[in-house]
Amino acid sequence: MATILVMERPENWPLEIPGLEVVQARSYLTDPTWSTRRGVKVFNVCRSYRYQSLGYYVSLLAEARGHKPLPSVSTIQDLKTPTVVKVLSEDLEALIQKSFSDLISNEFTLSIYFGENLAKRYHRISRQLFNLFPAPLLRAQFARRQGLWELQGIRPIGAREIPDAHRPFVIEQTLRYFSGRTPSRPRTTVPRYELAILTDPNETHAPSDERALRRFEDAAEEIGIRADRITRDDLGRIQEFDALFIRATTAVNHYTYRFSRRASAEGLVVIDDPDSILRCTNKVFLAELFARNRIPTPPTVILHRDNLDQAIQTLGFPMILKLPDSSFSQGVVRVDDRVAFEAKARSYLGGSDLLIAQAFLPTEFDWRVGILDGEPLFAARYHMARGHWQIIHGDGGAETRYGGVEAVALDQVPPAVTDAALKGAGLVGSGLYGVDLKTRDERVYVVEVNDNPNVDAGYEDKIQGRAVYRRIMASFLARLEARHKREERE
Repeated sequence: MATILVMERPENWPLEIPGLEVVQARSYLTDPTWSTRRGVKVFNVCRSYRYQSLGYYVSLLAEARGHKPLPSVSTIQDLKTPTVVKVLSEDLEALIQKSFSDLISNEFTLSIYFGENLAKRYHRISRQLFNLFPAPLLRAQFARRQGLWELQGIRPIGAREIPDAHRPFVIEQTLRYFSGRTPSRPRTTVPRYELAILTDPNETHAPSDERALRRFEDAAEEIGIRADRITRDDLGRIQEFDALFIRATTAVNHYTYRFSRRASAEGLVVIDDPDSILRCTNKVFLAELFARNRIPTPPTVILHRDNLDQAIQTLGFPMILKLPDSSFSQGVVRVDDRVAFEAKARSYLGGSDLLIAQAFLPTEFDWRVGILDGEPLFAARYHMARGHWQIIHGDGGAETRYGGVEAVALDQVPPAVTDAALKGAGLVGSGLYGVDLKTRDERVYVVEVNDNPNVDAGYEDKIQGRAVYRRIMASFLARLEARHKREERE
């Protein structure tokens, strides 16, 4: 994908970067060559973005041409709307106060160049504002009122507004930004598309380990997709890519959901898509969905403060209590009597108005069936941790015990298990899912559908090997090609 930097007077741009073409704004708007080119990333550093100016039209026509402008027209409009700026910046309230607490003056101007400021102490606030308002060059105005700092306004600036003293730093950050997008190893093919893989390097129970992530990257390269890893600090870079693959544990009130939402709004192909995250990360939703569609599950009661006795009468003891957003066996407990049940239920209900209560169905293992695009992808048996009723016993620390993972060939999975997995995942969507199931007394029960299933090297892929990664990347390619065809028809 070609990358261009657009400005009114290219001769004023002080830096030559390999692979980055500097284009005159008027040429970009009027030269028919640019109207027909596909797959172009446009970094718009025009001196003005006012309505119907050259800068405004560069971003507007870039979107009409299917190019990827930074800033987008929606970002330009957001920056012009004080109410939007105020609402979006409210999430940064604590960070704003912390960032400027040592200042003596009551006003401060923050210059942000590709998400960075000259002073390292303003790194976090600069990066977060760039994530909210992705534009190459930004200037934010802060003022202290009644002892508290407030964001008064933020706007994109053109290259000519960069102070002379800042120019060396801007050159440095431009180089950093573009070199950060350069792959760390040589590519054997010219990429047709670019994929962002969102990871959390510090996550204890990440959905893919390092070897698996490398296999995803290799599989992408084989079919002409360039894969770059990004982290939670890179929300402002989403527009650079054609697709997003989330390999960090998802949650709704979480940066992973914000990435998914932003990417979907920008037209990227996304796995996990925001609807799947909303549905799969809430077990109350899944319980209601399965009950309505007659999907067999362990006997379940949606628990609230007024039906504790009903749960006891319906399910008996032992019983499983689950927080709606529990994952990796955290927020899931077994209670063996009324005293323990009432104590834990009331504790959990302090944070959520609804819980899941399920009958305890002891099994040696749970089935996990991976589903992609409505087809089985892999299967495994997740065995319970030694001496425990869950596959994980502990909080991830040194004393945590894990049950074994036994990969199973798809043709060796009982048909009833595969069918139940397909039905459960099909109710959620058509993305990548991991369906957990139990088998007991020749019956199959769907426990839950996960939107962010583990794919770890040597575990889920042990039977099919690299074919698992190739199938997932092939799904991205098919979705990208389908989107490309739609855009051509339009």
